Amino acid sequence: MRKISLDGAWRLAEACLCGGRQAGKGGDMPAAVPGCVHLDLLAAGKIPDPFHRDNESRLQWIGEADWVYSRAFEAPDELLECDRVLLRCEGLDTLATITLNGRRLARTENMFRTWEFDVSRSLRPGRNEIEVRFDSTFPYMKKHNRKRPLAVGWAAGGGWIRKEPCNYGWDWGPKLATCGIWRPISLVGIETARLADIRVTQDHSKRSAVGLEVACTVERAGARASALSAAVTVLFKGKTVAREAIAFEGDAARACLVVKNPELWWPNGLGGQPLYDLTVELLDADGRLLDYDARRIGLRTLRLEREKDRWGESFRFVANGVPFFVKGANWIPADAFAPRVTRDHYRRLLASAREANMNMLRSWGGGIYEADDFYDICDELGLCVWQDFIFACGRYPAFDPAWMANVAAEAADNVRRFRHHASLALWCGNNELEQGAVGEKWTDWQMSWSDYGKLFDEMLPRIVAELDPQRQYWPGSPHTPHGDRKDFNNPTCGDAHLWDVWHGGQPFEWYRTAGHRFVSEFGFQAFPEPLTVRGFTAPEDRNVTSPVMEHHQRHGAGNGIIMRYMLDWFRLPGDFEKILWLSQVLQGLGIKYAVEHWRRSRPRTMGAIYWQLDDCWPVASWSSLDSHGRWKALHYMARRFYAPVLVSGVERAEAGKVEVHVTNDLLEPAAAELAWLVTSVTGEKVASGREAVRAPAAASKRVATLDLSKHLAARGARDLMVWLDLSMHGRCVSNNFVSFARPKQMELADPGISAKVKPARDGGFAVTLQAKKPALWAWLELADTEASYSDNFFHLAPGRQVEVTVRPAGPLTPAQFNKRLVVRSLVDTYSR
Repeated sequence: MRKISLDGAWRLAEACLCGGRQAGKGGDMPAAVPGCVHLDLLAAGKIPDPFHRDNESRLQWIGEADWVYSRAFEAPDELLECDRVLLRCEGLDTLATITLNGRRLARTENMFRTWEFDVSRSLRPGRNEIEVRFDSTFPYMKKHNRKRPLAVGWAAGGGWIRKEPCNYGWDWGPKLATCGIWRPISLVGIETARLADIRVTQDHSKRSAVGLEVACTVERAGARASALSAAVTVLFKGKTVAREAIAFEGDAARACLVVKNPELWWPNGLGGQPLYDLTVELLDADGRLLDYDARRIGLRTLRLEREKDRWGESFRFVANGVPFFVKGANWIPADAFAPRVTRDHYRRLLASAREANMNMLRSWGGGIYEADDFYDICDELGLCVWQDFIFACGRYPAFDPAWMANVAAEAADNVRRFRHHASLALWCGNNELEQGAVGEKWTDWQMSWSDYGKLFDEMLPRIVAELDPQRQYWPGSPHTPHGDRKDFNNPTCGDAHLWDVWHGGQPFEWYRTAGHRFVSEFGFQAFPEPLTVRGFTAPEDRNVTSPVMEHHQRHGAGNGIIMRYMLDWFRLPGDFEKILWLSQVLQGLGIKYAVEHWRRSRPRTMGAIYWQLDDCWPVASWSSLDSHGRWKALHYMARRFYAPVLVSGVERAEAGKVEVHVTNDLLEPAAAELAWLVTSVTGEKVASGREAVRAPAAASKRVATLDLSKHLAARGARDLMVWLDLSMHGRCVSNNFVSFARPKQMELADPGISAKVKPARDGGFAVTLQAKKPALWAWLELADTEASYSDNFFHLAPGRQVEVTVRPAGPLTPAQFNKRLVVRSLVDTYSR
């Protein structure tokens, strides 16, 4: 095969009504492919930053206009001599008309498909010209909406268009309807034949070997396409561990290889992530190389297990025969402009998930099928992927044969693209359609169960079964099997989206009443940190009720909900920046209540995936990483409440007791030492103790009950603090804090935190903190400076030391570092 990339420099112009390029609007401008119109306009200086202040509102015309991308290219003789030449478009967003040398090739209507067109007769020697016109999606949706009104998210008629749903806005995202060549585009010349499909299935029935079946199909292009063969090779760490030569009968061939003494791939926290290289070389009758494919695979079994038990029906993931508790977050597109997300950007966000002890991400159905880089990195990091098909929160025209055929091709493209990845755990049909978007018959807000079934109960599972038979399919999230599908959060089976906290106004303590089998969505909002907010606001905007701050809050009353919960738990913050910080503490506290309860509840509950990991623009949202990848307080807390071995406490105020639990996700029992300390709010020691505890493997156990009734009677709930520390092999692996009163009810004193700074070996700075009195949620900040922190938002017991390594993004002298270092705790948010 010969491949010529058409990525790189193109030209962009606004289209006119007559179908050509727009005259009188400045002509065309440089454009980049892959890319999108907003990024090109921004690079050309034609528009301001869409994320700054409320610029988004003034840029809606971009999505309402039609645009034309064009470029010239040279077609070399060796390409023209191929038996067939294809134009391969890996992503066209979305209503594209392609013209080559003045001849219309095709019109496409799906952002998520890979399109190929035979251009053998359209190419000419030397200079060629290609043009791709993108029509606005809004007239298209309006036209189709006349057949039957459909709403998806915030896009009227969005169910008709196969485009990123959150492009039209969501309750955390902007409305910026993009267009453009958003993934690579190339010319592919085929000599004789090419590899059309490769499917790998694994056999783990033998203890000391893994069988691999590699099914290959070819596409023939020339008269010489006979007597084709292939060499299939498996390498590990550069060494060949299995190899087989196969001959094609018709268009298919099958290799059966055995990998002896395999090293298994495991989810993060359970083992390593070894990856094997699988290569397939397509050869002609003379042994000449025609085509080549290489991919990395992990040897493992990974299944969703549903079995009857004493609580109903289990919903748990099992890797290599071992059930594990899922700890993770929901993933949304990492930028409102998807082509801007680089491999480094993916790695930074995904590494942050791993650092927080996560083992699964749910790739949400209102976004996109992510780039190959996303799945490659998840393979490397042991982050399992729950993959939604791209359907979310709306109705879809499953009654329309052409639309269904388009979706079937989309699903097949993406199943084939992802299925070899070790990290891929589950295919899921949709997000939240069963949660109100489906009914007995079509209405203004619901599609019928009959049409829902055609898509999510019949077509998609059939495609998965055919193309990826070793993975399971789940119709929707949330979904309750075996019964009334309207009971979408049944606690006895299936997965649940629990929004009684936040949307329902329930207190954080409500989470302790939720005994669901697997929770795939729940969450609470917070503002991004001051450094992020300063990046999208002007000084006059810096009030949570200002028009700009409310513009960057897409959940309507969201800022008010944050403030209401905040005043339930804390005293009124002293200024705008302290509100931002305290909202993050509040968010982390709420999610901690939920996760610790569900981890204590294993094996009844076997997964907690909070909403959401990341942001696509600077906004008040449910994320634990803001749009710059900066860790919110929640992410630091997640690293603690998702720790492999967790100590947690449940206060029983009516009995004057604290129940102490150890949750152990390791595959072996944990022998540990529990230390507990009770102090007053001023740091006076009230009681303490220490005892050896043992936590069973992959289980949670109550290991102690502290009877503090006499101290509670003597001092009252507002004056007691309980500090828990769990150590293994002389090292603290988990600590926690319990109180009988909410923080606002405690008369916290100035903790008198001292900070000693010394240079660290890697160029950062080691900061040792110590407090004279209890410091709740202590955190460090480098004023107006980008930096990373080894820990933050932790509790400081009197006399204890905590060392935090701070790594500024740029070089700082010790004097500069000390001048910028700010250390705060909860009480500092109350002062002006």
